[in-house]
Amino acid sequence: MIQGSSMLHLDVRPLRAGFGAEVLDVDLSEPVSDALFTSLYAAFLRHQLLVFRKQTFNDEQHLAFARRWGTLQRHVLNQYLQEGTPELLIITNLDKNGKPKGEHPDPGAAIWHTDGSWSSQRALSTMLYAMAIPKAGGDTLFANMYAAYDGLSAEMKDKIENLVAVHNLDYSRSLTSAKQQMTDEQKRAAPPVEHAVVRTHPDTGRKCIYLGQHASHIVGMPIAEGRALVETLNKHASQPAYTMAYRWSLGDAVIWDNRCLMHSATEFDWRNDVRTLRRTTTVGETVGGIASDS
Repeated sequence: MIQGSSMLHLDVRPLRAGFGAEVLDVDLSEPVSDALFTSLYAAFLRHQLLVFRKQTFNDEQHLAFARRWGTLQRHVLNQYLQEGTPELLIITNLDKNGKPKGEHPDPGAAIWHTDGSWSSQRALSTMLYAMAIPKAGGDTLFANMYAAYDGLSAEMKDKIENLVAVHNLDYSRSLTSAKQQMTDEQKRAAPPVEHAVVRTHPDTGRKCIYLGQHASHIVGMPIAEGRALVETLNKHASQPAYTMAYRWSLGDAVIWDNRCLMHSATEFDWRNDVRTLRRTTTVGETVGGIASDS
């Protein structure tokens, strides 16, 4: 956030009780002033997810807006990176000739996860821009991890307060239908890391659950017991009381806070239909460390 900047009035329409809001009358193809960004960041913290509809902006304009939120991540799964612009990921089921290539565009999106939790340099924001959408399906589900934490029993809060989970991209990738698993080079670039199960948001001070299916187990617990606890907490957090399904429209740009939201994608007919999203992710604070039992 820009310190000392004045704020602009934003026309913001909440999507539902709890989290998510549509921002009206902001054109992301135009430069973002400090005052506008300060207002957007305040809305981002308040709603956790912002939607900008009917946007038309190119790669460079997308990158310029994303850079306002922080340093851009270069994802270790480099098969998704756009050639010549490694900060952009193109998530699509189309081949170079514009035809369905017969495989899911991003199998890892089908599981509940928080972007970047597999790294010590965790993700702050992710932004997706809808360039082509299927006739049905392909929605993105979001889970409010603030609300999920608040909804835990006092006993469970006490149990997990000081627990640490191991997050491992290779582990979560193995849970998916991905034909291309991680290469040895990618595994070396993304070793397992440890993060606290209960995270305090650095800007809001609110507590949330910080897991998802990148989390493979709990430090100090037998593997099976730790995985069972992770699954219990993920299932709790992804129940309807804490989630929202976002149905994409062409030209939608959605940015969300990875520090307090988890997400996944629903199925669509990727063998015959089309879904193409352009993605950027910015990184936040560097915490945790290489897992001692990796």
